[in-house]
Amino acid sequence: MRKINNDELTRLTVDDFKAADKMPLVVVLDHVRSSNNVGSVFRTSDALLVTKICLCGITAIPPDKEIHKTALGAENSVDWEYFKTTEEAVEILRKEGYTIIAIEQVEKSIPLHEYLPAPGEKLALIFGNEVKGVQQGVVNLCDQTIEIPQFGTKHSFNIAVSAGIVLWDLFNKLKQQ
Repeated sequence: MRKINNDELTRLTVDDFKAADKMPLVVVLDHVRSSNNVGSVFRTSDALLVTKICLCGITAIPPDKEIHKTALGAENSVDWEYFKTTEEAVEILRKEGYTIIAIEQVEKSIPLHEYLPAPGEKLALIFGNEVKGVQQGVVNLCDQTIEIPQFGTKHSFNIAVSAGIVLWDLFNKLKQQ
């Protein structure tokens, strides 16, 4: 086996990415404190053709050296918007026809492997703060909640890992529709 070099990967340019058809997914970051996590979410969102990222509250915004360190330029390809509050972002996304989903451990949450989006459904996925998760007031505004089942001693994944797991799973489910 020979490792493929970057020139052989035939990736989209930033302009081609901006013009490409996107997945009907918006990522909402609810007070994410680590710029490295924000950058990782940008990079994953680029890889999986996410429509845009809503950066809310204390979440850092580009340009930011730490975001760039992990995003590797994806902060320039993926559209993003800043909101002072997550509630404001949710209100606008709901008016745009998105189903609002918190990725959080709550009563009656749907295990990720059991969740199946409806054909043509537009999804806004809310990922929360590294310590506190998605704010309860924001959870109260959601149409649904999805939980990633976990089986070890820890109660949560890092937000960047959670985003990678959920976005990859939903990307595959939406591609099959």
